[in-house]
Amino acid sequence: MRYTTKTEYGIICLIYLARHDEAGQVVPIKEIVSEEQYSLPFVEKIFQQLRGAGIVESHQGFQGGFRLARSPESITLKHIIDALEGTTYSIFCEPDIREGIVCTHLSKCGLNVIWHKSKELLDEFYQSINLKTLAESVNLPSAIELGVSAAKKRLNTSG
Repeated sequence: MRYTTKTEYGIICLIYLARHDEAGQVVPIKEIVSEEQYSLPFVEKIFQQLRGAGIVESHQGFQGGFRLARSPESITLKHIIDALEGTTYSIFCEPDIREGIVCTHLSKCGLNVIWHKSKELLDEFYQSINLKTLAESVNLPSAIELGVSAAKKRLNTSG
């Protein structure tokens, strides 16, 4: 599991949008790029992916820019990672991930269960942290602790 700069920048840009989400305010992409000191072409590509995933909406024209497509509390870290990375955690044992590599131990490998449980735990954790929590948090570690607590509660109640 490795997340790229694209995901880091995407999350930071979405936090910026969430902090400017009064009455559906459209934020020019140049404002975000200027504030965060990112490359415009790179951020434009990120926003294309986020728009394709239904996380942001674009608006054309003189007052154009982007805004969140739905409320910040309904956009989770998992949604963002899935939109920008494709998945939160790639399991090598999955046939669509192996791409032609044949594992002769697949049928008797006990590690498969560990990799699947790791993905499940990460997905639960990332699903428990929403954009509103990140945007409102002055202290990111406290937001992460909230996510860990919520994930633990969900795992304890789900069995």
